[in-house]
Amino acid sequence: MAGPGTPVVFIHGLWLHATSWTPWVDHFRAAGYAPVAPGWPHEPETVELARANPDAVADIGIDDATEHFASIVAGLERPPVLIGHSFGGLITEKLLGQGIGLAGVAIDPAQIKGVLPLPLAQLRAGLPALGNPANLHRAVSLTEKEFRFGFGNALTDEESAELYRRWTVPSPARPLFQAAAANFVLHSQAAVDTHRADRGPLLLISGTADHTVPDVVTRSTFKQYRDSTAVTELKQFEGRGHSLTIDGGWREVADAVLAWLREQGI
Repeated sequence: MAGPGTPVVFIHGLWLHATSWTPWVDHFRAAGYAPVAPGWPHEPETVELARANPDAVADIGIDDATEHFASIVAGLERPPVLIGHSFGGLITEKLLGQGIGLAGVAIDPAQIKGVLPLPLAQLRAGLPALGNPANLHRAVSLTEKEFRFGFGNALTDEESAELYRRWTVPSPARPLFQAAAANFVLHSQAAVDTHRADRGPLLLISGTADHTVPDVVTRSTFKQYRDSTAVTELKQFEGRGHSLTIDGGWREVADAVLAWLREQGI
């Protein structure tokens, strides 16, 4: 059980800036939580600065980011709720599997080791980074067209373009390469302890129209937890894409997370 002021740490994924969580931070604060939305290692403080200095985040891997957020959690007075989107969702799962955090919510979480489905839409969404092996050590930006396919496919052209203008930043390509090769690497950084029984509850969320992390991938991730006795649940949002944390329907997702946390007594 958690009382008022429970910390919440929001963890964003690739190609979005930490400030994209601002509406969620305000919403959760109004609900009585103590939320923060830190950036990835070396991430500049604003979208504009991040775009101007892409090399700041080049070559950052999954473990680098996970250790960064673990150190942030260690500096809090109380264990937080972890809420991550895309690769932030994978990091949320890793941290929870390490016994870090009170509870976790992984929204459209990136593919973890052991998940086998690899839909064509997901391959296409990852091509801006994976299409060139030299990108492994680089930060990569999306074009507006690439963002439309990977994030905004369930939106109007106008809303997708506005979200692209407002929130997109260059991101390290290394995590995508690590996730893509996870099932062929013995000690993959995309591996998650899905068997742990003494972790906090975990909610997985998927959008059924997601191209970047298709619903079948999240459902397969959910199955990876079948041997754990800890609370693990899956919620699907019909017709929603990878933009579901930042588009006009974000509040519906946020309210579902708040309701689930109340169900868990958190």
